[in-house]
Amino acid sequence: MDKIDRLKFWLALNAIPGLGARRAKLLLKHFGSPQAILAAPSSKLRGIPGIGPELTKRIINWKTYLDLDKEFCLLEKHQVKVIVVDDSSYPKNLINIFDPPLILYIKGELLPRDWISVAIVGSRRSSFYGRRTAEKLGRELAARGLTVVSGLARGVDSAAHKGALSGAGRTIAVLGSGLDVVYPPENKELMEEISRKGAVVSEFPMSTFPERGNFPRRNRIISGLSLGVVVVEAAQRSGALITVDCALEQGREVFALPGKVDSLTSRGTNILIQQGAKLVTTSEDIIEELEPIWEKLYPEKEMRNTDNLPLPPLKEEEMKVYNLLSDEPKQVDSLIGESGLLPGHISSVLLMLQMKKLIKELPGKKYIKA
Repeated sequence: MDKIDRLKFWLALNAIPGLGARRAKLLLKHFGSPQAILAAPSSKLRGIPGIGPELTKRIINWKTYLDLDKEFCLLEKHQVKVIVVDDSSYPKNLINIFDPPLILYIKGELLPRDWISVAIVGSRRSSFYGRRTAEKLGRELAARGLTVVSGLARGVDSAAHKGALSGAGRTIAVLGSGLDVVYPPENKELMEEISRKGAVVSEFPMSTFPERGNFPRRNRIISGLSLGVVVVEAAQRSGALITVDCALEQGREVFALPGKVDSLTSRGTNILIQQGAKLVTTSEDIIEELEPIWEKLYPEKEMRNTDNLPLPPLKEEEMKVYNLLSDEPKQVDSLIGESGLLPGHISSVLLMLQMKKLIKELPGKKYIKA
């Protein structure tokens, strides 16, 4: 069977309503391939736990759910690639969740460096504070070499993507629709820019509309692609909290940005912090928590993208002192003389550089670059 014929069976299996990744996994374990599943008699399909008569009927009539010729035309039109769950290029983080998508439609490129990624999610009805903070976090994380993952929704998601792009970094948008359907429509240009500088991803057939039930499925991919999830703003019943539930199931780190106690859009994040989510005020808070995880998961240097990262934002005097240091210890008195800063001032600068994990203090008031 050639590659195109094989892909047709995967596309068809993925398009069957109500099947989902978990039941498809059971069928694949039993029958061995999508082709064998779609050719199986109803008597054998009904014998698989959880399938039942209605789903059996849909599998038997699989040709009614996807126009394969149209699907391939749309793939070509939008220059969309498809990878399936048993491909070697399938994202390493995502393959390890309980219910990885059978198929990923990808416009753009997924790179090995995207394994070190952070999801930023939050309210569609976000405040100016929420959007500004999401954009700042996205920009700083991307500038440090991390890939920013979000859902292209209005509000926090869009701000996080824009921040990552402005930081000259990579970002991945995961859709609750097919890639032939732009939702929300005002994000068409943003979606195109993301596809050029990162990737737009969906598990849904190309023409799928953004129905309500698609978004919880979308959210498990957002968290599954990431090492951790940052919730910037969320009401008490926000959809962003579904992403948190997915993250917890998948063993991901959960971070939350605190907000005003009387703000409806901060009620969900404040509750998350009460329940044990890690409180975030800067991008360094996130990097500090995740760095040991990615170093353990991806010890090979070629798997990581954090060597020789750009520095975090530094004030003028912080940069001056940092540039005076090397891997050779230097006394604080020498730094005072070379920098021209007063002793009290240089002490606060050295403290800030230590908090940002850029320098280390040695015995005898000596300092080196970390």
